[in-house]
Amino acid sequence: MYIADTIAAISTPLGEGGIGILRISGPDARRIAERIFLRTNSGGLLSHRFYYGEIVDPASLSPLDEGLMVFMRAPRSFTREDVVELHCHGGYLLVQQILALILNQGARLAAPGEFTRRAFLNGRIDLLQAESVIDVIRGKTDAALALAQHQREGRLSRLIAEARQHLVHVLALLEAYVDFPEDEIGGFHREQLDSRCSAAQLIIAQLLGSYDEGRVLRDGVSVLIAGKPNAGKSSLLNTLLREKRAIVTAIPGTTRDMIQEVVNIGGLPVTLIDTAGVRETGDEVEQEGVRRTMEAIPRADLVLFLVDGSRPYDSDDELICTALTGRRFLLVKNKSDLTEMMELPTGLSEVSPLVISTKTGAGIEHLKEAVCREFLHGRAVDSREFVALSRARHRDALVKCQSALVQFGESLAAGLPPEIVAVDLREALSALGEVTGETTPDEVLDLVFSQFCVGK
Repeated sequence: MYIADTIAAISTPLGEGGIGILRISGPDARRIAERIFLRTNSGGLLSHRFYYGEIVDPASLSPLDEGLMVFMRAPRSFTREDVVELHCHGGYLLVQQILALILNQGARLAAPGEFTRRAFLNGRIDLLQAESVIDVIRGKTDAALALAQHQREGRLSRLIAEARQHLVHVLALLEAYVDFPEDEIGGFHREQLDSRCSAAQLIIAQLLGSYDEGRVLRDGVSVLIAGKPNAGKSSLLNTLLREKRAIVTAIPGTTRDMIQEVVNIGGLPVTLIDTAGVRETGDEVEQEGVRRTMEAIPRADLVLFLVDGSRPYDSDDELICTALTGRRFLLVKNKSDLTEMMELPTGLSEVSPLVISTKTGAGIEHLKEAVCREFLHGRAVDSREFVALSRARHRDALVKCQSALVQFGESLAAGLPPEIVAVDLREALSALGEVTGETTPDEVLDLVFSQFCVGK
C-alpha cells in the first residue's frame, strides 16, 4: 500500500568518499530540511537551485558539516513529490549522523527501491522504466547500458503501448457488437479485427524474438575454459583480460581451482572461468580440481574446449570431449605459433576449430567474434536503435498475451459470440498490462522493488 508519508535514505554508497548524498521525499521534506540546514543567504527557497550552508543539529544548533541543499518542488521531481537532497562530505559516520537527524525530525527510513516505487505509483514512469533504473546502475558494458537506457527512456514501453492500442481498438469494436447484437461481425469490420490483431501480434513476436539477446546483455554469460594441463587455459584467460590474472608456468597442473573474472567481449558481459587441467592423476589436490572442472562444465553457458595443437590428441582431451556431449562449446586450437602435431579424431571431424596463439595474439579477435555470435547471432547490439526484452517477467507476460491472441483468433474463426471472443482479448490486454504495471499484482511489485538498494 502507498502511504503519503515522508521517507529518507542515503543515496550514495556507504564508505569513504568525496561526497555523500541524502534524499528526502514526501510532504514534510522541505520542513525537515530547513530544520537541519542553515542557508548562508536569506530569502525564499527556489525549486531546483543549489544553496550553500551548514548542516546542524536543531536541538543545539551545533554544526555537523558544510554542504549543499537542493529543493525540488512537486511534481517536478523524480518521485513527483517534494524532494530535498543534501550533499555533504562522504564520511561513513557523518552521513549516518545526518540521516539520524532527518529521521528524528519525523521522516521514515525508505524501504529498498521506495523512491523509484513512488515514481511509478505517482505515474512518472511505468514498471518497465522503473525496472530499467536498476539495470542502468548495474550495466557492465556499453551495450548493456545502452539497452537499459533505451528502456528507461520508454522505447520498449512505447512498443508495448502500440500493441495495446491495436487490441483496445479491437475490443471497442467487439463491445459495440455486444451492445448491438442485431449486427454481425463481417466484411469490413472483420478485416479491421484481423488487421489490428496481426499488427499487435507482429510487435509481440518481434519483442519475444529479441529476448535471448536482451537477456544475455543484461545478465551476461558464463564461458568456461576447459582443456588438459598446459593447453594454455590460463594464458587465454590473461590474454582475454589483458592482464596477468592467472599464474602461467611450464609445470603441468599449476591451476588447481577455478578463477573467475568478468570481461567485456563485443558488448557482452562475459564471466570467464579458468579451470584446472583435466587429466588422470594420482595427486589428491589435483583430482579435486579436475572434479570441480567436470562439475562446472554443465553449468556454463559456453565451453571453450582448448586443445594444444603442438601435441597429439590424447585420452585427456577425450575426457573433456566426452563431458561436452550435448553441451554448447567452441573447439579452440592453441599454439598456432608452433609446429602442428594434432589430428582431430572422427568425433570432432565436423567441428571447425578456431586456431589461435595466446603467445602472439593470432586468432584472438576471431575467437571473440565467435563467442559473441553464439549469443547475439550477429545482431548489432551496440546500435542506438536496439530495443529488446531483457527480463523473464516481461517474456512470460508476452508469451501469455501471444497465447491469448491465438485463442482469440481461433474463437473468432469458429464464429463464437462477441462477448465470448472478448474474454480472450481482455486476457491478452491484461498480460500486456503486467509488463508496464497497469495490472501487475502487488506481490510482483514487492518483488521487483525489493531488488533495489535503499536510497533508489
